[in-house]
Amino acid sequence: MLLAVFMFALMDTAMKLLSARYPALQVAALRALCSLPLVAAYVAWRGAFRGIFRVRWPMHLLRGVLGILMLALFAYGLRQLSLAEAYSIFFIAPALITALSVLLLKERVDLARWIAIGVGMCGVLVVLRPSGAGFLTVGGLAILASASCYAISAITVRVLARTDRNEHTVFWLIVLIAVGGTALAAPDWVPIPASEIPLLTGLALSGFIGQLAITEAFSRGEASSVAPFEYSALAWGVGMDWLLWRALPDSWTMLGAAIIIGSGLYLIRHEKEHVEAEHP
Repeated sequence: MLLAVFMFALMDTAMKLLSARYPALQVAALRALCSLPLVAAYVAWRGAFRGIFRVRWPMHLLRGVLGILMLALFAYGLRQLSLAEAYSIFFIAPALITALSVLLLKERVDLARWIAIGVGMCGVLVVLRPSGAGFLTVGGLAILASASCYAISAITVRVLARTDRNEHTVFWLIVLIAVGGTALAAPDWVPIPASEIPLLTGLALSGFIGQLAITEAFSRGEASSVAPFEYSALAWGVGMDWLLWRALPDSWTMLGAAIIIGSGLYLIRHEKEHVEAEHP
């Protein structure tokens, strides 16, 4: 999981660098286009192309739309915010997933977890600083919207997991983002010089290795034990911000991040206790 988070931090760094030179929709399309050959090779290696078209198309199309929005909004937010600020806001995603599971999957969430979700949202407000003294910017709201798209997409994965193979879910998400994102970005497409090839290669490899690593992590370890390591992204974000842009998060960002992470850790721990109670 630590390797996965590090790889995703490298991927996000590449996206931030690209977002300074290309439109957000084009960055989203490039993220998928670069990864598509590697994902296709992985699906072939797993022998998963059999039945590749026998999937729940409405759900996959919904995930494609959500994926394009998630990546484009995240790329737009990264143009204005540091990695640490973006990660601090995006960490609200687990709380959003828990809340949406009640609305969309009719799962039960007790009062303690609702309180944790509310505390997490307060942490987001601390980072955004809606008083106007800080950076209540379109960029910050874009990251929050991106996290919401991610949360809805995660709920659809739970539904798809009942009928579709994981390899098919990953493959069609990348294909739909590549095709849809490219089509939407085409009118304002900025030509890409050969000098960008190393950065695009890094984008593809980091995203692919990160996906393999996170899949391995959750297949070998309990989610409640593995998931908390995702918050190590903040450390990588701070490091990348300082190394490349000489920027450090201020005290409000760190306080908000601490509140959001604390809320997320409680939800993960509470989920483990809930599962153990149901399956002693």
